[in-house]
Order: sequence, then structure tokens, then C-alpha cells
Amino acid sequence: MINQRQPSLAASSDVTLLDMLRRVDELTVSQIAEAMGVTATAVRQRLVRLMGQGLIERKVQRNGESSRGRPSHVYSLTEQGRRATGANFADLSIAMWQEIRQIKDPEVRRGLLGRLAKTLAEMYGERVTGNTVEEKMESIRGLFAERGVKFTVNTERELPILNAETCPYPDLAEQDRGICSLEKMLIAELLDENVHLSACRLDGADCCTFETH
Repeated sequence: MINQRQPSLAASSDVTLLDMLRRVDELTVSQIAEAMGVTATAVRQRLVRLMGQGLIERKVQRNGESSRGRPSHVYSLTEQGRRATGANFADLSIAMWQEIRQIKDPEVRRGLLGRLAKTLAEMYGERVTGNTVEEKMESIRGLFAERGVKFTVNTERELPILNAETCPYPDLAEQDRGICSLEKMLIAELLDENVHLSACRLDGADCCTFETH
């Protein structure tokens, strides 16, 4: 869930660029620069970073016969990028969570949260690699970093600890801390370990702390 920094203007611009490619499918550097009102150099730097994250791919533009000089390239979303740009449905998430809150039977509600956690884990699972808990936590940290959510891995103790320094679901958490249970279940699924939420931001802690046991 990080690259050690808070969501910024750069992260916001990344979302704008990704959303442009979702709607237009293919764009050149000059087209992106004109649409965003920035320099071509700034666009290239951003594209290199997003390609490194596996969100964008580049290919040679075919304009009939090849021309002299540098080849022309177009940029488009990868399948991973298309999934990422389809994840900004805050209003829908809040509405669905409100419906979940209406379930009075705690066992039924817990079972539904467990199924949601498994479904999310299946979506993210291929991105979480490693043989040790620490390696898997690092994968989770990187996964959420792409979404502007800061997580860190603390290795000072005998067992590594995953700290959520920003909340992946801030709007939902403000309404119902049950979302913390969902996040704990998701992390447990991704780590394939029993996980304990030992500290929570909603209780005044600096971060939410997930420990294995």
C-alpha cells in the first residue's frame, strides 16, 4: 500500500492521464501534453513511471510507409491499467456499504465480508509475490502505493508488521469501522496468515497496524 509519500498533485495527474487513455484508447506524447497543458518532457517522465508500474504500454504508430527520423509511438492502457482506472467509484462503494450495514445478523454480515475479502484477494492475488511474510507485505505495500495509499513494513520486531499510514477507504471508515474488519480479512487472505489489527487510526493511533500471529 506505498512509495513512501502522500498522494500528491503528481498522483492526481497520473489518474487524469490514465482516465484519458481509458476514454481515448491511444494517444501520442504531444496529444497528452496538449490535453494536460504540460510539456512533452513532463509527459514522457510520467509515462516512463506508469509503464514501470505496468499500467501503460507503448507501441510504434503505424502510418503507412515508415518515415525518416525517430519512430512515432502511441500509448495505451494495459489490462492492469484498465482495471485500475475502473476503481474510482466512491459513491457506489458508500451506497453498497450502507446496504451491508443494514444486515443485522452478525454471522451473516461477517460471512458477507469474508466473501468480499476473498473476491478482492483473488483480484489482487497475482500481484502479491514472495515466499516470506515480509516479502508479501512489501508486495502489498507496492500494490496500494499505486492507488495513492501509504503503507510501510516494519521489520524491527521478530515478525514484520504492516502499517497503514493512510486509509484505503476513508469515506467508509468515517461511517462504520466495520470496514476495518474487511481490510484485515483482505490482508489475511493476501498473506495467507492469521492477522490481528493491533492498532487503529479510528482509536487515535498514528496508523492502523496489522500483525501476523
